[in-house]
Amino acid sequence: MRARVDRDACISCGLCESICPDVFELDDENISVVKVDPIPAEAEACAKEAEEECPTNAIHVE
Repeated sequence: MRARVDRDACISCGLCESICPDVFELDDENISVVKVDPIPAEAEACAKEAEEECPTNAIHVE
């Protein structure tokens, strides 16, 4: 499973990082980035939750 973040859609709310800190973090521009590729099996559920909860649909997990 892999994740990507649409940098143009990200509003820097940090929700993804708080839901799944093993996969997402905010960079020095306060835009979400993916920390690991592929997503470890133990983090797949929280990565999907971060995708579902993102207020701007900037996260895509497949």
